[in-house]
Amino acid sequence: MAAAKRTDVGLLVGAVDQGTSSTRFLVFDSKTAELLCHHQVEIRQEFPKEGWVEENPKEILLSVYECIEKACEKLQRLNIDISNVKAIGITNQRETTVVWDKVTGEPLYNAVVWLDLRTQSTVETLSKRIPGNNNFVKAKTGLPLSTYFSAVKVRWLLDNVRDVQQAAEEGRALFGTIDSWLIWNLTGGAEGGVHCTDVTNASRTMLFNIHSLEWDKDLCEFFEIPMSLLPNVRSCSEIYGLMKRGALGGVPISGCLGDQSAALVGQMCFQDGQAKNTYGTGCFLLCNTGRKCVFSEHGLLTTVGYKLGRDKPVSYALEGSVAIAGALVRWLRDNLGIIKSSEEIEKLAKEVGTSYGCYFIPAFSGLYAPYWDPSARGIICGLTQFTNKCHLAFAALEAVCFQTREILDAMNRDCGIPLSHLQVDGGMTNNKVLMQLQADILCIPVVKPSMPEITALGAAMAAGAAEGVGVWSLDPEDLSAFIVERFEPQINAEESEVRYSIWKKAVMKSMGWVTTESSESGDPSIFSSLPLGFFVVSSMVMLIGARYISGIP
Repeated sequence: MAAAKRTDVGLLVGAVDQGTSSTRFLVFDSKTAELLCHHQVEIRQEFPKEGWVEENPKEILLSVYECIEKACEKLQRLNIDISNVKAIGITNQRETTVVWDKVTGEPLYNAVVWLDLRTQSTVETLSKRIPGNNNFVKAKTGLPLSTYFSAVKVRWLLDNVRDVQQAAEEGRALFGTIDSWLIWNLTGGAEGGVHCTDVTNASRTMLFNIHSLEWDKDLCEFFEIPMSLLPNVRSCSEIYGLMKRGALGGVPISGCLGDQSAALVGQMCFQDGQAKNTYGTGCFLLCNTGRKCVFSEHGLLTTVGYKLGRDKPVSYALEGSVAIAGALVRWLRDNLGIIKSSEEIEKLAKEVGTSYGCYFIPAFSGLYAPYWDPSARGIICGLTQFTNKCHLAFAALEAVCFQTREILDAMNRDCGIPLSHLQVDGGMTNNKVLMQLQADILCIPVVKPSMPEITALGAAMAAGAAEGVGVWSLDPEDLSAFIVERFEPQINAEESEVRYSIWKKAVMKSMGWVTTESSESGDPSIFSSLPLGFFVVSSMVMLIGARYISGIP
């Protein structure tokens, strides 16, 4: 006899969380925000050349289908009827760029990931066309001209990939960030798929006017990108279309936010001045500035926070972006073999409780906020014969915390009111050594919700609250408060300042390593003038050192 279906759960909302390193599908109870089940698939990254980072768009799409099907199987094993899933939200790695053929549905090139540096020469060429006293790109978009954002990636594809050029000339090409690629495919693809994005993802392209909330004709002309390639821009919370296949066929897709905006919603940072920091592949600190665009004087970005409905007001945010956080742990695992799993880094760091004067600057993709220096590269300073892999593990965790300190300091200067505590989320927050280090280095408490899947929760909230769905209330009195874990600073401020000042000294040494010419040619002569006392992370010396540190003969 079949087990009776559970009746103790309410209406459910699913969330696709498509990140840089993995895809997940999670299912939440809309009344309690309880996470009922999830499934995760790791995404393979490709590095065709130094500084290039790509992912396969079809692999990403298949991973989404797999995660949805496996999560639905888990729901059934819990005796939960999958017909209770009333909406699906999508949250995604931002800026990562896909161009595909709308007739065949095939991607015309791999997805160019947000971390990718191949467009540095494009950025330098374009920057010469911007008057020094009139940075109209930043004024319209809130963003510096950088390899980070989508417009220069599209420009590179149009300049260098014949299939993209030809499809654009023939009117077959569509551009989108990962959310657009997924929504188009999930709603039918070449057979009537919806080509759209939301305001948060659009605001990361450098083609979107964050004041008018529209694609900007002048920006498209500046980057020479046909507006016919661009998706329709929608709010973060409305029905975009219906799932066309799989266990959840017919369910509306009704929420869409870039991952950091989704985390802002999931942390319920709905008031001016509320902020959160997400620790994922990178590290991203966002502060809600309400309906006002605040432009930073200290290296932060101005971006769209969220717009939770067609007729709802937009909320803006200041953002501090760090390129390498969890990616550093993955690098230690995959490139150096110092750890066998990402979780092992906490154990190694705990063994020594110090970096023993070792400082790690993980500028694999240059430095993002607050420096915006694409010529920087990763270095490790302060190595001695005593240094071992445990010290390196501790230094790697400290690097994440010091980078957060830099963007928090910039945020405090821009906002004028220092944060009294830091709300955190993301996969790395499960590392208690990291969280305690963060409190020590910031000299303020770090507050972590007991439910770690905040980014996916934000997408689910937006989807469930959409007009026509209405299963999730965003009224403050209806929102469930989280149980939180609090980490208080345990070292004195003077010690924290000393460590931070040495870190900043190391950051200065990481800058100016690479010129466009040496980067494009791979000329080894750039290493001839390296000062002694630290390694360039990409050099063979580092690899040999890693084998020694790991105890490999």
